Amino acid sequence: MQKRLEKIADSITRSASKNSAQGRLSGFYDVFNRDDEVLIVINADPDALASAMAVKRLLAYRVGSVTIGYPNEIRRLSNITMVERLKIPIERLHTLPVRDYSKRVLLDSQPPHHSCFEKLDFDVVIDHHPVTEGWDADFIDIRSDYGAVSSMMVEYLRAAGIKPSVALATALFYGIKVDSQNFEKKNMQLADSISFRYLFDIANRNLVRKFELTELRRSELRYFKIALNEVKASKGRAYVHLGRVGTPDILVIIADFFNHVDKFDWAIVSGIYGEKLVVIFRCDGYRKNAGKLAQKTFGEFGPAGGHKEAARAEAPLKNLPLRENQEVTTSTLMRLATRHMR
Repeated sequence: MQKRLEKIADSITRSASKNSAQGRLSGFYDVFNRDDEVLIVINADPDALASAMAVKRLLAYRVGSVTIGYPNEIRRLSNITMVERLKIPIERLHTLPVRDYSKRVLLDSQPPHHSCFEKLDFDVVIDHHPVTEGWDADFIDIRSDYGAVSSMMVEYLRAAGIKPSVALATALFYGIKVDSQNFEKKNMQLADSISFRYLFDIANRNLVRKFELTELRRSELRYFKIALNEVKASKGRAYVHLGRVGTPDILVIIADFFNHVDKFDWAIVSGIYGEKLVVIFRCDGYRKNAGKLAQKTFGEFGPAGGHKEAARAEAPLKNLPLRENQEVTTSTLMRLATRHMR
């Protein structure tokens, strides 16, 4: 594993000069030809959507075409509102001839982060999550010390001498706000602040507030009732299993809710979506690491990881150590999540 991480680190150094935004931009542009048909792949959330818009703008007039594809169903109302208001041109990945594109770009993710990403080869990977192994690309720019890929994209745009439109600036501004949790995350860097400030006078901040205030459907209020009835507390940790959910986004909302409750140092919320158990981890990040806990407790079952304050795990139900016909409950979640906790 160490050799693999060193190889990726070498690729990062080879592909993008860490001391030069212009160097990164040149390395990025060197991947593409004038007649390329480019597919940008994202797991659609505000930071990824904004970053895809930025890459599409960077490649305008430089390639034959650019398409943005995403595998996940966008269910969170704030994200739907963002896509609709900014008229972001995105298409479901399963409807696209993904292998027919001459170049493929992965943003705000790495191949191991999603099962469908693992099946594809990418020419470009730009991300801010911790480096994973088992993949390669011609151009890699991974900066896990950045709070958002949107911040990185601002640097690319400025290096290219491109002033973002109001729509693009609004998307990037919102992407940084969301991934930084309004700059409350400890891993936010001066670079994030500089990009945010640059966008401040260009973005439509009233539209951003509209995105932020549109979050919950009335039908989803019932999950709060389930959560309040089901929550179990142990050693400062709140555990809740919501059963089957219409979207994993509700798990994030419930986890964030419990993360604001006094005496809860951890919020661990799960639900079944499709044929997977999705688990959301939240904590304050002080002498705690949600990403490491997610990996330690659920990594053997499926993709798991994240940042100090926030993490996620997705485990196919067939991979879980359950008895035949056993249903997942809050007690099951506690057992699975505490196996390696001290």
